[in-house]
Amino acid sequence: MALYALLILPSANRVYADASVELTQAELTAFDRGVLGNRLAEVGTRTVGGVPYVTFEADAITEQDAAVLGNLSSVYALFEVVGDLFRPVDVTRLDRFDDDLITIQKYQGKTNEQFTKLLLNVTLLASEHARDFLTRRFRVLDPLCGRGTTLNQALMYGFDAAGIDRDQKDFEAYAAFIQTWLKRKRIKHKAEFGPVRRERQVVAKRLRIDLAADRDDYKAGATQSFDVVNADTMRSREFFKDGTFDLVVTDLPYGVQHGSRTAGKGLVRSPEDLLAEGAPVWARLLRPGGAMGIAWNTFVAKREVAAGLLAEAGLEVVDDEPYQSFRHRVDQAILRDVLVARKPA
Repeated sequence: MALYALLILPSANRVYADASVELTQAELTAFDRGVLGNRLAEVGTRTVGGVPYVTFEADAITEQDAAVLGNLSSVYALFEVVGDLFRPVDVTRLDRFDDDLITIQKYQGKTNEQFTKLLLNVTLLASEHARDFLTRRFRVLDPLCGRGTTLNQALMYGFDAAGIDRDQKDFEAYAAFIQTWLKRKRIKHKAEFGPVRRERQVVAKRLRIDLAADRDDYKAGATQSFDVVNADTMRSREFFKDGTFDLVVTDLPYGVQHGSRTAGKGLVRSPEDLLAEGAPVWARLLRPGGAMGIAWNTFVAKREVAAGLLAEAGLEVVDDEPYQSFRHRVDQAILRDVLVARKPA
């Protein structure tokens, strides 16, 4: 078997950079089990020239394997280790657009882009269609989408993206950003933006966009869909049909800068009530075999409680390794973890 080494992508976030080696090991194992057929062995770490690498052994990496591994959230480069030499392995990515779609927005409380990609990846890898990672146009919902970090990553992959958020300022800021970005990049698209009325009353605002990275795809109707609603997440089923999403991916409020809002209790610090009310709604929107991935602050909600709430919503919690290995510190007040559950097929 050959030895390979993954060079970790530098992160502007020092704390996340410190955690990225262990997170990459866990994510690599998820890729191995979900897509690569358990062909990787001896996943570990090695420091060369003062730089940490994630290492693994495998039979010769194929072009398709490299295309899969290129989508690891923190991979910068892949090498085959031959004696004391590192031989570069060409990796490709699903990326359809320039990376400023992901990086250009700057605002307080924004989730680290590399972590957002990791969360989307490991949720997809737990779904029934994980082996179709490179070929399927997954449909992704973020039911607490904020300013669209998850949606932007879904678009980058060529997926269909949908979101809902009750904060009007976040919705309007994100709607302005995505439309401006598409125009500036001269990406072929058609947008519809305006109020949603029912019985002559405005019940929400909605932005719908059909777009394609390639003009020929747009002309042929091979477009991605983008759909964001300004409304309470508990009303998601009023705007999206049951059983139409492959993935539900979201960050629960961390209970530090932002609390969680529920109909019964209003603003509270713990995300447990939000998850208790929201999980059954979001689970209904998933297709059989689809998966839900959440990230949250374990200082304000225990993992066992969150897992129990997803199980009560009819989902099967994926709790074997590597899905127990994504907990990491964000700052003094936030210890973030990832929980993924699958809807029975």
